[in-house]
Amino acid sequence: MSETSVETSTAAERPSRERRRRSRLGTFAFRAILFGAAFLFAAILAAVGGFLVVKAWPALNHDGLGLITGTTWDPLHGKFGAFPFIVGTLATTLVALVFAIPIGLGTAIFLAVYAPPGLRAAVSPVVELLAAVPSVVYGLCGLIVFAPFMQRTIEPFIQKVFGFIPFVKDGAPIGVGFLLAGVVLFIMILPTMAALSRDVIVAVPEEQVDGARAIGATRWQATSRVVLPAARVGIVGAGVLAAGRALGETMAVTMVVGNSNIIPKTLFDPAQTMSSIVANEFGEARAPFHLQSLIAIVLLLMVNALILNGVARLLVRGVTRNSLDVDVA
Repeated sequence: MSETSVETSTAAERPSRERRRRSRLGTFAFRAILFGAAFLFAAILAAVGGFLVVKAWPALNHDGLGLITGTTWDPLHGKFGAFPFIVGTLATTLVALVFAIPIGLGTAIFLAVYAPPGLRAAVSPVVELLAAVPSVVYGLCGLIVFAPFMQRTIEPFIQKVFGFIPFVKDGAPIGVGFLLAGVVLFIMILPTMAALSRDVIVAVPEEQVDGARAIGATRWQATSRVVLPAARVGIVGAGVLAAGRALGETMAVTMVVGNSNIIPKTLFDPAQTMSSIVANEFGEARAPFHLQSLIAIVLLLMVNALILNGVARLLVRGVTRNSLDVDVA
């Protein structure tokens, strides 16, 4: 091989080596950015948790488990039992999910499968916009519009139909209470449940649906036996996100829950949630350990969110494993 051809070959290889070097540098930089973003998120979460633990430690050291199991909240006498607020938070969230999951999933199925294209294009953006409405708007509507309607119509009707249940029979319809708070939360989380479930259902490959229809399945059979099983993981995730928003909602719940520091004994009793007690008393916390106890309640909310996230991951993992087992079978 002549000296000229060797020089030409070497010159041709230089751009190729340069491109590979730049590609490796780009890959390294991209990985470094992703690692930095993940580390920053973890650092922020750890910093927030550490701040809450430090600020809440005097109350945790003073009350111990009594802060969680105690049923009396009396800052003037140094009694800080947050159990009624935990019950109120779980009760309002449960009421919201009981309505939001079936109605939101039904809405998602209708928009993704049954709705005509024109109706789907018109309704879908409206459903998503409902999630952007400020919570104070829902709270005002609940207090001014829904509370009188609940007191005069809905709650007496519930007592008439389900009066054989002590939890319902013994209550006095007053409009505001944890039932109304659950209804308002249901309206607030319904767009999240419906929009995310719809996106997951739409993402199911059309080939699977076409294959089911080709062997004689009806539209409902294809939806229930093909689409929904394939979208189970996403639907579970939508429910978890909806529950997370319901657990942490503050302003709307504060306006309609009744703000009573007792454990509700009937469906219509006023109650208090962990978010609402902090919103109501944080600016006036002057008694010893009062402010620290409120921060401890915020810490409990954060722990609840972490537990919910962990449970959600386990549910998603279980659903994914079951779906893979079905596919293999």
